[in-house]
Amino acid sequence: MKVKRITQIEEYLKNKQEASLEELKEHFNVSLNTIRRDINELSKSSTIKKVYGGVIYNKNNQATKAYEDRNISHLAEKREIGQHSGQFIEQHDIVFLDSGTTTHFVLDQLNENIDFTLITNSLEVINKAVKFPNVNLIVIGETYKRSTKSFTGITDDQTISKFNINKAFMSATAFSLDNGASNSDLLENRIKKLVCKRAQDIFLLIDSSKFGKTSLYTYCNLEDIDTIITNNDVAQAYVNFIKETNTNIILL
Repeated sequence: MKVKRITQIEEYLKNKQEASLEELKEHFNVSLNTIRRDINELSKSSTIKKVYGGVIYNKNNQATKAYEDRNISHLAEKREIGQHSGQFIEQHDIVFLDSGTTTHFVLDQLNENIDFTLITNSLEVINKAVKFPNVNLIVIGETYKRSTKSFTGITDDQTISKFNINKAFMSATAFSLDNGASNSDLLENRIKKLVCKRAQDIFLLIDSSKFGKTSLYTYCNLEDIDTIITNNDVAQAYVNFIKETNTNIILL
């Protein structure tokens, strides 16, 4: 699968830091033209930099910043947003908790005896969810990605399309009024898109630093989001526009 191979190329370059096109062609057993197309796709997100005859890994790319570093950034806001969001989970809900540095906090203050179904691709969420005795935990994604502590890649869309999701709590790399919620990973984007199509209510959990920015792939438009939960540092113009679209926005 193309998107899975692109992620594998990214991991390969992250480990080796640089490679020639011929080396990548041989390693992934595809044609030179296929490798060129994959490299062009990767270069859109600034993950890699093309050089003559090959590519080098872009160490300064913010999209590939270590999970631990991103988790520290705006930590207090993320914790407050996540913990506040937990109140919307009710008995017998079918919930999707997205990967990211905010969504795992949703579980922090839940009643430990609550009974609901939890679908996730986040390692952080999984580690917290196992402490809830009555939670039916469903894990999706086939390949573990260390930089995001998430499982990505699904061979069949039916994996998600069969679920009836009541509430999806989503994260995003960026959010803008025109381009909605977006991220920079192709495989994660596919999962996010499918989840949002199946969810009755979509909650977007983002701190104010994400506003007014756009990442490579949009997975959900503003009009599809039911509630945005963020900290109280968002420009009033954004707040007014969001309210006009009938999307609820909660400022903490």
